[in-house]
Amino acid sequence: MKAILCKAFAPVSSLEYVEVDTPNVKNGEVLIDVAASGVNFPDSLLVQGLYQMKPELPFIPGSEVAGIIAEVGDDVPYLKIGMKVMGICSLGGYAQKVAIPCAQVMPIPDAIPLPEAAALATAHATAHHALKQRALLKEGETLLVTGAAGGTGLAAVQIGKIMGAKVIAVCSSDEKCEVAKQNGADITINHSEQDLKETVKALTKGKGVDVVYECVGGDTFHACTRIMAWSGRLLVVGFAGGDIPKFPVNLALVKGFSVVGVFWGSFTQHQPQDFMMNMKELITWYTQGKVKVVIDEAFSLENAVDAINKVTSRTVKGKVVLLA
Repeated sequence: MKAILCKAFAPVSSLEYVEVDTPNVKNGEVLIDVAASGVNFPDSLLVQGLYQMKPELPFIPGSEVAGIIAEVGDDVPYLKIGMKVMGICSLGGYAQKVAIPCAQVMPIPDAIPLPEAAALATAHATAHHALKQRALLKEGETLLVTGAAGGTGLAAVQIGKIMGAKVIAVCSSDEKCEVAKQNGADITINHSEQDLKETVKALTKGKGVDVVYECVGGDTFHACTRIMAWSGRLLVVGFAGGDIPKFPVNLALVKGFSVVGVFWGSFTQHQPQDFMMNMKELITWYTQGKVKVVIDEAFSLENAVDAINKVTSRTVKGKVVLLA
């Protein structure tokens, strides 16, 4: 089978499209013929050796796929050959086939196209977990989303509205603000033209926001620490801007807000039952038309380098996928 292989921690351009052995299916696993793989910002960090985990080399990147089950290992209770599924894998998704533990594979209805199923997993599931389990977002609260036109930002906008929040979307252009508005944002802020801190203070009459979904880092994170409401929750989701900020903890003390880490990959391992319940809820919301997947562009598997570079350029509106 063909796959994208990372042989050394190096720039994304060093990734190779090569022939590799098809994975052996172990007990409790299924082999998926991959139709589509989601591309995520952490993929670029992983192959450069800059992510929280460093896999043993060589490895195949890619953490979310959708396709058809081709083989079923022993001790798999409910999944069958020929089923249409989505799967979560820490590695191996940028390939024509991948073996995944059955607990991380979910049948999907025919109403969900396979490219959208692949793109639904990480971005929407991260936003869902962040707002539901980490922020405990309540109806009527104010939610501010940074990077709101990106894959996980748009997901947070959509899910925040489902949960009854007033959503403020922060983007870097009027075009991206319009995309966020089309996905449910009540208010948009173009931070390239408006001062984030002063604009939010005016919008909230000085109260601040209850929850911030922060996935940019750098100066954006620092501005968010100044706009938190009392008992607010500042969610640390990622650092798409490239700068991991240092946080003056006295601000949390004086303003009475919490800084809450969001690491969805660890959540799936530590709380597998909650993870599966979340995914069932997400799939239900999709079939009800409450959430949608916005695919900016689809690339062929062999053009994975171009796909990752597009994601890291921060020009994406929604998600990027690879078609195997």
